[in-house]
Order: sequence, then structure tokens, then C-alpha cells
Amino acid sequence: MTSQVSSPAEQADETVVGEQRKAAGAKDVRRLDRVIIRFAGDSGDGMQLTGDRFTSETASFGNDLSTLPNFPAEIRAPAGTLPGVSSFQLHFADHDILTPGDAPNVLVAMNPAALKANIGDLPRGAEVIVNTDEFTKRAMQKVGYDTSPLEDGSLDGYHVHPVPLTTLTVEALKEFALTRKEAERSKNMFALGLLSWMYHRPTEGTEKFLRSKFAKKPDIAAANIAAFRAGWNFGETTEDFAVSYEVAPAATAFPPGVYRNISGNLALSYGLVAASRQADLPLYLGSYPITPASDILHELSRHKNFGVRTFQAEDEIAGIGAALGAAFGGSLAVTTTSGPGVALKSETIGLAVSLELPLLIVDIQRGGPSTGLPTKTEQADLLQAMYGRNGEAPVPVVAPRTPADCFDAALEAARIALTYRTPVFLLSDGYLANGSEPWRIPDIEELPDLRTQFAQGPNHTLDDGSEVFWPYKRDPQTLARPWAVPGTPGLEHRIGGIEKQDGTGNISYDPANHDFMVRTRQAKIDGIDVPDVDVDDPHGATVLVLGWGSTYGPITAAVRRLRRAGESVAQAHLRHLNPFPPNLGSVLERYDKVVIPEMNLGQLATLIRAKYLVDAHSYNQVNGMPFKAEQLAAALKEAIDG
Repeated sequence: MTSQVSSPAEQADETVVGEQRKAAGAKDVRRLDRVIIRFAGDSGDGMQLTGDRFTSETASFGNDLSTLPNFPAEIRAPAGTLPGVSSFQLHFADHDILTPGDAPNVLVAMNPAALKANIGDLPRGAEVIVNTDEFTKRAMQKVGYDTSPLEDGSLDGYHVHPVPLTTLTVEALKEFALTRKEAERSKNMFALGLLSWMYHRPTEGTEKFLRSKFAKKPDIAAANIAAFRAGWNFGETTEDFAVSYEVAPAATAFPPGVYRNISGNLALSYGLVAASRQADLPLYLGSYPITPASDILHELSRHKNFGVRTFQAEDEIAGIGAALGAAFGGSLAVTTTSGPGVALKSETIGLAVSLELPLLIVDIQRGGPSTGLPTKTEQADLLQAMYGRNGEAPVPVVAPRTPADCFDAALEAARIALTYRTPVFLLSDGYLANGSEPWRIPDIEELPDLRTQFAQGPNHTLDDGSEVFWPYKRDPQTLARPWAVPGTPGLEHRIGGIEKQDGTGNISYDPANHDFMVRTRQAKIDGIDVPDVDVDDPHGATVLVLGWGSTYGPITAAVRRLRRAGESVAQAHLRHLNPFPPNLGSVLERYDKVVIPEMNLGQLATLIRAKYLVDAHSYNQVNGMPFKAEQLAAALKEAIDG
């Protein structure tokens, strides 16, 4: 699959539909197999809402899709400046796609800053819709335009549509009792209406959404709907848009089922709720808000009817402390955060390792170090998850590969935590968290049974024949210790961070016991049952590209591109990063060269080299953005030829 396509006006396989329409004076409709659209404007222009609504209607229409929201970290960045530009990119198609696309075919630029920040990403021939009302001398000078790009010929390589969006919106809303400033806020809905006409998107869902969103302000709801309809009508009547486009539903891309559009954080939240129900345990979230993980706290707080209890703590340490206490009390316990929060939680994670209690640590990775790039994506917390604690404190690590896969990854992390009585890291990232794609809603029968048995009574017989409860007496298969709910008669036991005696759980400073307990905790993690890694290698390649997490989409798109060009390359993608799949060593040995693309400086590559003594080749990017399929394809081609 190619994730970068030519502009709608130039696409080779487009079909002009309906010569009869032309004879009747109607506009042409051209069919496309895929389109990449980017909405861009100030962070206060509603670009994320506009993109989200276009995405929702596209999902309801049945297209496959992938999105890339991109916004500044500041709550309200300086208006009209390059750092203040917010954008939302959507790739939708009539077939299976994997990425938000390398380059937009259509750019909607709400002001000069949005145009300047994004024009470099567009291929020649792309459509550019600009809000001419914002191209004032002062606004252009603010971003370094000495002359108007709409007049100096710099955009001659593009199909430019100058549209006075602000003026048209205000004119459309003159019957409403709104100030000009209030009316101008609806220009994003005018733009959404225009693009909805241009690509034949459904409209009922957006109008229903606006009525619901502004239910307490019906005049505002009516004004936004009027602006949305005005944008649609403008596309239908203006001579500047002589063609509209159709992208058929992706009828063959999905297995049968009921689908919805879902973001990574929403899918992860639903996965946690489903895990709680499948385990028949209450779900407890102890959390402190942090970008880009806060949406999980917001979403789970809506589901008290499913036995979910959310606690917004005063800081990261209190959040995980409360979650660990809930685990001790018999709940499916979760704490959510990002990289900086993991650093603060590390001592309590070590305590959870010592206590051997099930706890999910959800890390939605972002650019670092320190505060870093809060709204940008990165994969740089892998080594922190593996080793970021004092002492030998091994923790399983699970990583989803797509937004929808966050649901299944949450269930898998819960399975490991509950079965093996251990904290588990779930490593998502900002790209997955905020991006979205279609998700098939599973049947209940498809979900795993996660029920676990609490300790009910004594489990050990002393030499004198008396029966006692030993909190560290282990299951011979999993090495998990019993989970005893506080208050259960006869199961009183001591917990704490000081080393425990094997079996009894009494405090122990004995060197031999400490050595045994350290090795036993490691053996428990090493012995976790995880599936073999699947290898996609239809042509017997000599080069393997190995990835983890959110690089799945770009890697797969690049591999497909190379195979269409006649190249042979194998692909494998890891969900389980600790322990690694049992067949990974033998897989790596089969290939002359292993290439590992990562959005860090080579953390998985470091682990692979250390464990398997394989000379893995890193291909790294740390610019806060996901890989592009084209750049990965070029890097893999170089590896194949080298």
C-alpha cells in the first residue's frame, strides 16, 4: 500500500462519473480510492473538533481510516504564530490502510501560519483551500511572509481555492443574535460543510452532534448547523469547486461485524472495563492528569455503572499508592501516566514487585526528557519500563500496535497481572492515544476469561500438623503467590517493602533467602506464557524488519510498498517486550540482517543485541512525529541492497 497519493485532480485511477450530469448542468463527480486531508489553523480554531467530526462521518460511511491529530502543548498558544498551529490529518480509503498518510492531498488553511507550517508537506498538485479573510498584512508579517503567498506565485504548483470563510460564515449567520466574534467562531463548521460536500460525507451525524453538544444553548447549536449547511451549499453552488469526489466504502477491508471509530485511549479504557468484567473484579484507577494519558481518567470516570472507581490524586505518587492499595484490597488496579509520571511512580512500582500484587501501569509515552514535548509522540520509555527501578525488579511489558489494538492489549496486560500476581507495564504512545481507526466491537464470547481465585483458607501444614496461611507459597506452574483479600478470617499476613522470607512472608535479612527471592521473582517473569511472534515472510527474505508499538502501521505500509516493487522483505512485530516471545531467538537467526525502526535512539535494538547477540541495525527518529512509509521504505531498500 502507498500511503502517499497524488492529488485528487491528478490521480491516475480516478473515474469521471455521469456525463449526463454535465449535460444537465450538474457538477462532475470523480471516484477516488483514497484521500488524505489536513485541517490546519490556530489552536482556538476548532481544528481537532472539525477533524473529529469529519472522521466520525467517514467511519459511519464505511471507509477505512487513520488519523493524526497534531496540536501545541500550550492550552492557548499565541494566535497567528507558527508554534500555535493545530492540525488534524485524516487518511480514508475504499481499502485497507495503515497510516494517516505521508502527505496531504488537501490542505485547509485557516490563516497564514497554518499555510506556512504545512505547505512544505504537500505534493505538487495538491488542493489548498485558504481562508482569505485572515491573510492580512499584519497576519502574514507575523509568520514571515513579506508578500502574500496568494499573489506572489509561490503556490502556482498547487490547486488553490481562495475562500473568504470568515466573511461567508458571518453572512450566513446574520439572522442570529450573535456578535461578529461569536459568529466567526463557526467558520470551522463552514469549512467542515464545504469538505463534507466535496467528499460526499454524511451530514446527519454532525447535525445531531451539534444539537447535543450545545443542548443548553440552542441558539449556538442552530448557528453552527446553519454555518455547516452554508458550507455545504457553497460547495454546491460556487464555480470554484467544479468537481466533487467519492471514496467508496471499504467493503472488503473488514471482516463482518459491527464497527465504530475509536481512538487509542478510548479503546484502552474500554479494554480495562472489559478486563474488569471478565475478571469479575471492581476496576480501580488511581491517577494524576498528564498529557496524553488524561483521556483515560476522563473516560473511566463515566463508567461507575460498571463498578469502576476513579480517584484523581494530588500527585503521581499518591495515584499509584492508592492503586496499589486497591490491588491489595482485591480490585483490578490501574494507574495511568506518561514518562515523567513513571519516574515519580518508580518506587511504588518496585514495592508492587516486592508485594507481588497485580497492578497495571499504563504509560502513554510522549517526547522527553523532562517535560519535553507533551503533545508529541515518542517510544523512549522502553528501557525505563524495563529497568527504571532500584534493585532487581522485573516487570512484564506489553505494547499495542494500533489504536484499536489498545483494547486487546489492555486485556492481555490484565491477564498477565492477574495470573502471575505482578505489576505490568502497558506502553502506548501519543500517536496511538489520539489517533483513531475503525474497530470491530467484539462479542462477549470472544473475550478471555480472566477470573482468578482468591485465597480462601490455610494453604500450608506445619510439622506439628497445624494448618496455616503462607502468603508467599507459590503456584508451581506460574510461581504466583496467593491473593488474600484483607479481612478474610485466618489469612492475616504482613506486607511491606522489606525482603520477605520465602513461603512465610516474614521479614528476612538472610542472604541466601534474598538471593532465592530475587531469582524467583525473575523466574516468574521469564516464565510468563506469551505467544510466539508471527513472521510475515512470503518470499523467503534475507532481511527482517522488527518493530514494536505504534511503528506497526508505517512499517507495514513500507513493507507493502517494497513488495509491490518486487523486493523481498520479512516483517515481525512485538507485542510482548518482557518476556520476549519464546521463538524470537530462532526467528532472528534465520535472517542475514535485522532492521529495527524505533521512535527513540535504539532501545529495543539494545535489548535485542544484548539478549540474542544479533547485530541488529537501528533506524531511529525522535522528532515527535510518527514515521512516514516512504522514508521507511527507502531505509529498508538500502538495507536490502547493502
